[in-house]
Formats: sequence, C-alpha cells, structure tokens
Amino acid sequence: MSRVAKLPIALPKGVECSVAADGVTVKGPKGTLKSVAFPGVDIAVNGAEMNCKPVAAANDKLAGTARAVLNNMVKGVSEGYVRKLELVGVGYRAAMQGKDLSLTLGFSHPVLFKAPEGVALETPSQTEILIKGADKQAVGQAAAKIRGFRPPEPYKGKGVRYSGEKITLKEAKKA
Repeated sequence: MSRVAKLPIALPKGVECSVAADGVTVKGPKGTLKSVAFPGVDIAVNGAEMNCKPVAAANDKLAGTARAVLNNMVKGVSEGYVRKLELVGVGYRAAMQGKDLSLTLGFSHPVLFKAPEGVALETPSQTEILIKGADKQAVGQAAAKIRGFRPPEPYKGKGVRYSGEKITLKEAKKA
C-alpha cells in the first residue's frame, strides 16, 4: 500500500465529511468543496478521521492521490489557502476595480482579471496581490494566470512573480 494512503486524514473541529457514490463532500467554516468519486478507492470516515484504502493492489497509486486531494480539501475548508504575488518593475501596479483586478504591466492598456468562483483577490499595496480561497487548485490556477500576463524576464527580473520566487538573472551582452 502507498505510504501516503496509509496516513489517516484528521478532521478538525467544525469540518464535516460525507462520502457518497458520486463523490466526497467536505464542509467547513471556509466553505464547501466537492470531489468526484475515486474508482477503486474505498474512503471511510471514522469519527474525527478519514481513511483511504485501495480496493485492489493495482489501485495503490490512486489511493495516495485520493488521500492527498482529500487532505487538501479538508485543509482548504478549515484554514484556506493564500498565494502572494509581487510586481517588480517601474510603473507595474495592481489595483482592485470592484471584484476585478486591474494590472498595469507596461502594456499600452491595463489588463483586467476577473476573479474565478470561490477565489478572493486583495491588493494590500500597489505591488502585492493576495489570492485567497478554499480550493487549492483554483487558488494556484488564478495565481498562474496572473503571473502569465507578464512572467519575470531573465535580464532585469521585471514582471509578476510568486513571493519568495528566485529569478536567475542572465548576464548582459558584452561589448
């Protein structure tokens, strides 16, 4: 059996989990998340913990994946996920326009980004963007889309980068 799948998932206080034939639903203070059913994986809820076991030895890897996905759902509805982006460059700014994010990234026009369902955007300063939500995949996807508008370039490092991301700068041309 997979080492990941062996570990039980602890359900924090206030988090409810229900397993049905069509999938798993996890409810918590930060929202409700639903996952599709994992074929070949038996999911059991015992009090304050959840376990994933493969039905057959061939489904070993899928049991580990199911456990990881369910653990991310439990963490998302109890604590939530936050991704921080930084804008580096002269004149690069971010501002909220209602629920949309307006980015000034050196193009001839501002870039408008509409927040996907279940994701909240914040701009604590003009060069910082916080992406918050209960669904880890949705938060990461929104962060990747925003970063994709102007990824960091390798000569000066200008662009949108994840907080703490290391950019390896190339050497400039020699005369």
